[in-house]
Amino acid sequence: MEGVRPHGRAPSFTSSSLVVALRNSSGKDKESGSKGSVAAVRSKKGGGLSARKFWEGFKSIAGTIAIFLILRTFFIEAYRIPSGSMIPALLIGDWLFVNKLRYGPHIPFSSINLPGYAEPQRGEVVVFESPPQYDQPEDLTPTLVKRLVGMPGDTIYMRDAVLYVDGIAQQIGYTSPEQFKGDPTEVSALFEWQHKFEVVKTRFGEPPKQPMHDHWGPLVIPKEFFFMMGDNRYDSKDGRYWGLVPRKNVRGRPMFVYYSFVPSSASDRPISFVSDIRWGRLGHWIK
Repeated sequence: MEGVRPHGRAPSFTSSSLVVALRNSSGKDKESGSKGSVAAVRSKKGGGLSARKFWEGFKSIAGTIAIFLILRTFFIEAYRIPSGSMIPALLIGDWLFVNKLRYGPHIPFSSINLPGYAEPQRGEVVVFESPPQYDQPEDLTPTLVKRLVGMPGDTIYMRDAVLYVDGIAQQIGYTSPEQFKGDPTEVSALFEWQHKFEVVKTRFGEPPKQPMHDHWGPLVIPKEFFFMMGDNRYDSKDGRYWGLVPRKNVRGRPMFVYYSFVPSSASDRPISFVSDIRWGRLGHWIK
């Protein structure tokens, strides 16, 4: 009887071929595993480098900001002159550096002043925090720059627009020749603070019943206070109006003008801060 024949011989595996197959499979798995491990390590290294670069950049920026704040708080600060109260010493549009270390730097957000290496002297131009100016509540204690004309213990007064200190008329070589634009006999409630410091029955005469712009005093300046006035006395709102400046309010002494330009309101050139620069004032030392 004729039997059924298969079309081909079925494949067979020996034990040796099975071992070889397993070894090949294991080698491929190890190779792919090692490649994956290397890729993971490289990825971790890349992430570490990015974090390190970010941290180094952050430290650099933070360090720069810290140095700037330290310099600004304790050593030097830039200020702009917005008004003509100190003409001719300072002009509108002057930018100047102020030495804050000289009189002792002020610790921000506190009432602490560190010691300086000098004390304010008569005749010096001084930057200070103003006593309260109740007629301008939007900026009650602005930072101002004026000339120190009265020291503790001085008796000061004005008669016919002449300033006297202890009975001696003061030189006006640094004052502006401009004339008063208002009424020198005007009586203002802002002068009323003077009554607290007025002295009577002295050789300097009696104080007027109503202090006026060019006629007031005599006043005695108490300890730890100064009297400030603008050089442009006919266009200056100064100590005559808002009173005496406490020593603790003094912030620094101007050094020199580092930039100056004619303000747009007084210039006929466009973009006056670059087209109308006062080249002759750059580097001008303030006296």
